[in-house]
Amino acid sequence: MAVNTTPESPLPVGEVSRLIGGWIDRLGAVWVEGQITQLSRRPGAGVVFLTLRDPSHDISVGVTCYRQVFDAVADVVSEGARVVVLAKPEWYAPRGQLSLRAAEIRPVGVGELLARLEQLKKALGREGLFAPERKKPLPFLPQLIGLVCGRASAAERDVLENARHRWPAVRFEVRNVAVQGVHAVPQVVQAVKELDALDDVDVIIVARGGGSVEDLLPFSDEQLIRTVAQCRTPVVSAIGHEPDNPLLDHVADLRASTPTDAAKKVVPDVGEEYERVRLLRDRARRCVAALLDREERGLAHALARPSIQDPHRMIDERADQVADLLDRGRRCLRHQLDRADSELTHTHARVVALSPAATLKRGYAVLQRADGHAVRDPGEVAAGEALRARVSEGEFSVRVDT
Repeated sequence: MAVNTTPESPLPVGEVSRLIGGWIDRLGAVWVEGQITQLSRRPGAGVVFLTLRDPSHDISVGVTCYRQVFDAVADVVSEGARVVVLAKPEWYAPRGQLSLRAAEIRPVGVGELLARLEQLKKALGREGLFAPERKKPLPFLPQLIGLVCGRASAAERDVLENARHRWPAVRFEVRNVAVQGVHAVPQVVQAVKELDALDDVDVIIVARGGGSVEDLLPFSDEQLIRTVAQCRTPVVSAIGHEPDNPLLDHVADLRASTPTDAAKKVVPDVGEEYERVRLLRDRARRCVAALLDREERGLAHALARPSIQDPHRMIDERADQVADLLDRGRRCLRHQLDRADSELTHTHARVVALSPAATLKRGYAVLQRADGHAVRDPGEVAAGEALRARVSEGEFSVRVDT
């Protein structure tokens, strides 16, 4: 519970330590799981000191127990082992130090570890961290490969030698880390984050040789799995051998059965690529040669055509046809003109023969009254009326006689 204090009425250090001890005493005994990182069994001492660490976080706490409590599991528990401890938190007021007083220690068996890993696998799978659509494709030819492995390990040697044998120009950015034990998880996580932050790194390989289930536990750690899932760079898991299957294999973009297999899957073989280029080049040559042969045959066929061998022949043939048509047109036009001239002459002769002037020339005359109207009926004129007689050569006046 909160304590009311002011700058004028502060609590002494001893009182604060006493209050903290009281609060811790209320917690009671708890079951705690962790990994033993330090173990001290002094000869003749009745108390065993050890440090219990959380493999997923950089947090440790000291544990003390009576020798008889530890002797019950001394044959199966050593540094690096995972244990479950029934302990009561204790506060050592003079030094302000928290520790656990263990009343029982139980080693975590392989079967229990596998069951917990299966539960974690299902939980992470439900979150979609293992979904195939999240997998990123690997580049065809990575220029710089990030490698996370143990220092001077067989895994590092296998990856480097096989990759450089397949493609001598490939480059590596190596991060040597602990691949088992209490420091493995934070170091591997830090190395993956550093390599993922480098823009030049095209792919990251996390490699380790084979080992027991306990040795490979760091590569099934939830913190590492989530770190790999958040990487923007493709990650290849090359942990252990074919039967080994840590959770890193499921979240990685590609799983390799061994470090050697990782080098083969990440780096193309220069000899195979040369052969593939040669085959493609030969295929391209054959395609081009076939195309040229086909076009040459087509050109030869075109050149063999009469229109190409004697291009003026068609023009000459058409010229004769044009001359014939021109003569035919002229004859037709001349015939039409002659017929039209004949018809015009005949028409003109008929018009002339039927005209009033022709009638007058035959001796006829046309009588017209003073108003110009022609006289057609004797009853139209009166006696003594002056009329005009029009003949072929002119006209003259006449008078009507009764």
